[in-house]
Amino acid sequence: MVWNGQYAGTIIQNYNQIVQLNNQFVGQTDPVNNQPYVPLQDFYVIKGQVPIEQVTINGQPYTVIEANSINPANIAGFYTYDKWVPNFVEAINTQGTYAAGLPGNSPVFTWTNTTGTVAYQTMLYERYYPYLNGGAVVILPNKTLISYGATDNPSGSAIFFASPSQLYNLSS
Repeated sequence: MVWNGQYAGTIIQNYNQIVQLNNQFVGQTDPVNNQPYVPLQDFYVIKGQVPIEQVTINGQPYTVIEANSINPANIAGFYTYDKWVPNFVEAINTQGTYAAGLPGNSPVFTWTNTTGTVAYQTMLYERYYPYLNGGAVVILPNKTLISYGATDNPSGSAIFFASPSQLYNLSS
């Protein structure tokens, strides 16, 4: 997949920063829940139809996203545990799923599972790269939580999950 047009440089920069932060932290221990940090992955969600073109470069076929044809409000960047990306995409397309921010004293950060680790780790990455916003969760109708963060750019104002407007508490 090749991204052509608006945000191409930003997406590359976001990707490089996540890789650098993974190299720095994965394998170290989360001081809040004493679990090892996991690799995070950035990914991008586009609301509506995606204009694509099939091209061949050096004999290799590629799908090119023509981003200049997409309304900027319909593109949002996210980051979460690399193995959860498909789950996150499925969750935001599930009726009844909503997003919430975690308050700084949330007990989720202390959970001794990957949800707690990723919640804290997204906040940690935000400290090192100011274009990331960590400490969010999607809550599925069955109360399953997926911890994630969002990018400042692209921020996808038409994509509800890009900037949660409520705080999560365990009784939600």
